[in-house]
Amino acid sequence: MSSTMMSWVPSSDIAYLLSLQAVRERSQIVFAAAKEGRLHSFEYDEQRMSAVADFVISVIDRDFGPDRFASIPPHGRWQHFEVGGVARVDSLLDQWTKEGCDKTELTRRLIDLFFVSVLLDAGAGDTWKFVEPGSGQVYNRSEGIAVASLYMFKSGDFSQETGAPKVDAAGLVNLTDDAFSQGFQITPENPLIGVSSRVKLLNSVGDSLLQLKDIVGPTGRPGNLVDYLTKLSGDAKTIDYEVLWSTLQQILVPSWPADRTRIEGFPLGDAWPLTVLSSNAKDGREADTIQPFHKLTQWLGYSLMVPFVRVLGFQVVNAQLGTGLPEYRNGGLFVDLGALRLKPELAKEHTPSDQDLPAFSASSDTVIEWRALTVALLDELYKIISAHFAKLGVELSMAQMLEAGTWKGGRELAAKFRPQTKSSPIEILGDGTLF
Repeated sequence: MSSTMMSWVPSSDIAYLLSLQAVRERSQIVFAAAKEGRLHSFEYDEQRMSAVADFVISVIDRDFGPDRFASIPPHGRWQHFEVGGVARVDSLLDQWTKEGCDKTELTRRLIDLFFVSVLLDAGAGDTWKFVEPGSGQVYNRSEGIAVASLYMFKSGDFSQETGAPKVDAAGLVNLTDDAFSQGFQITPENPLIGVSSRVKLLNSVGDSLLQLKDIVGPTGRPGNLVDYLTKLSGDAKTIDYEVLWSTLQQILVPSWPADRTRIEGFPLGDAWPLTVLSSNAKDGREADTIQPFHKLTQWLGYSLMVPFVRVLGFQVVNAQLGTGLPEYRNGGLFVDLGALRLKPELAKEHTPSDQDLPAFSASSDTVIEWRALTVALLDELYKIISAHFAKLGVELSMAQMLEAGTWKGGRELAAKFRPQTKSSPIEILGDGTLF
């Protein structure tokens, strides 16, 4: 763990639970229980993993084979802005360059945009949609949120400077439900899950940014992370992913909803008690029962790396510390292909009489177990898939597998098996601030 994080946490237990290492290591404890048949909510079928790998490989081959594997982008927010085949980010960069922005300012602006867009990118629900001004194209789910946030960004809705395509602390603190609803075209007929929760999250992030002027400058601009991380890099032109991670945790951990898990009064964010971990707890230590995920922060970390690489020409070190993302597309892949099966008694108990799918709270033991298994199984899947492509002379990163294979494959399976809603095979009842 970097010295940046250690300076603002009260104990080694908390520092560990906020680390990327803990996400992976705790998920492996849950995976060991899965192989021994000791899970509380799921049954694991190891024999089905080869079928999962074959499916994911087929998706990657279909879209990038036989000679475009090197062009697979890493998993990140950039691609979502290109929905409909429109290069919206490139258009912005061209426009800003003509206005006189240098590469550093271009990167600052992309970091601003990606920062708010990712934090808003939790499940939108099955009905919300966004009609793009001008083109009239209709987008939903993650890409719809991306495009909607882009238009709010361009209008200056996240900045105290009227009409400025920037983000600053005051703009986030002063964001209202009404302004957000207008920007996202929300009506009773076009509802979005967790409007108030999303706005309160951005308000809280604004408050946090105001306390970190040494990192994000006097206005609390997320884009000033560029200057902070560049200074730390010196002449090396590298971004240490672990340093980026600890910096993001420092900004975001105080911002998550107050009802999240705490130890010693310290908030842990997206980290939750899990029953299957209790048997491994030493002397009843609460910290040993917690499974961390930090999914939105991981999604943000993956996304923010991309402008540093594409615009500034930086390299990233320690990127392998990032895990697969524990959300419903990656998790749904393993359920839809039979590697994971919700125990029948739980499925029956939690399927409402007027619905076809079981539903659980996002903080339920069942969903936490599912998410932990998703992290571990993505690691297992990556071993298989990276070895397959290595034989072809292709070095595939985890971020590329997520982008071109598991996330995309999970979405395609949802559309195949649940064409009306394209939903997860297990409904997750959340507030719009988790995943």
